[in-house]
Amino acid sequence: MRVARLHGAGDLRVGDEPAPCSDAVRSYPAGTADDHCRVRILSAGLCGSDLHWFTEGAIGDAVLARPLVPGHELSGLVLDGPLAGAVVGIDPAVPCGQCPVCRRGAGHLCPDVAFAGHGGVDGGLQEELVWPLAQLHRLPDGFGAAEGALLEPLGVAVHALDLSHLRAGCGVGVIGCGPIGLMLVQLAVAAGAQVAAVEPLAHRREAARRAGAVVVLQPQELSRGPLDGCEVVFEVSGSDGGVAAAGALVAPGGRIVLVGIPDGDRTTLRASPFRRKGATLAFVRRMTEDAYRRGIGLAGDRVVDLSWLTTHRFPLEQAAEAFAVAVAREGLKVVVDVTPSGLAAGAMPVIGRSE
Repeated sequence: MRVARLHGAGDLRVGDEPAPCSDAVRSYPAGTADDHCRVRILSAGLCGSDLHWFTEGAIGDAVLARPLVPGHELSGLVLDGPLAGAVVGIDPAVPCGQCPVCRRGAGHLCPDVAFAGHGGVDGGLQEELVWPLAQLHRLPDGFGAAEGALLEPLGVAVHALDLSHLRAGCGVGVIGCGPIGLMLVQLAVAAGAQVAAVEPLAHRREAARRAGAVVVLQPQELSRGPLDGCEVVFEVSGSDGGVAAAGALVAPGGRIVLVGIPDGDRTTLRASPFRRKGATLAFVRRMTEDAYRRGIGLAGDRVVDLSWLTTHRFPLEQAAEAFAVAVAREGLKVVVDVTPSGLAAGAMPVIGRSE
């Protein structure tokens, strides 16, 4: 089968490897052969954390220790087992289920979690993957493969919303309008919030308006003080500038949810704006299983419309080019069609419909 494997920062190679064996007991994720399924990967979205692997060879303190197959935003066709023939979204996280963290219901924080495309676990930029049946979820009717791949980042956005304690009618700021930021705009609007979006790139500011933001600003416009403070601010850029913008935008007593992953595993901020406002900082770690399931329902009901967020699609053979486009922030979501689904591969118009 064809596989895209990352050998080091910027060194992504596509080649042939044996298909994963479906009749052997898996060493990861934990379990036995009869509770795993073979899945033909259809589409894989490129996430900000994938870009850290590609550009730095690391995510925070996790360093690339061996050539790794990236990709955790995944949809696929189940090849065997009870869901054979179903098109599914794939929850990439498999917590151990045994540790104290898992037993208290926080599996997304499990220190022994197996996660696709991370550490010793190969991800979805390969034609087949063997994965636990419990982590495979049927796609809503009418969903295409690219939308299915977006369910994982939507789960992250839903989890971030949970951590925000958002109240209906409050003011919400979103700093950074990539795909997760745009999902948060849509979720906040659906919850009755008035949303202000801050984004340096013009095409993403336009996308924020489409998602429902009532105020859309460039970062430098915050210094002019055009807004009352927001009770909730989502920082999705992962940059120190974004964190500073969140401190400027948050209201006294407000809550800032840090969603973005910083370069170099470090975030630096001036303490006084946050301290004087008594702001609360909450950090997002991936998503809960419940957030993934609820995201499927929200997307299926088009409370969050995923159909227009994919702007570039590439075949697996052009995975390195797909990463380059994603690093350059040329569009919104970049998707690799691991298994062609009859659609023309390559770049699509920015802010265009994906399928």
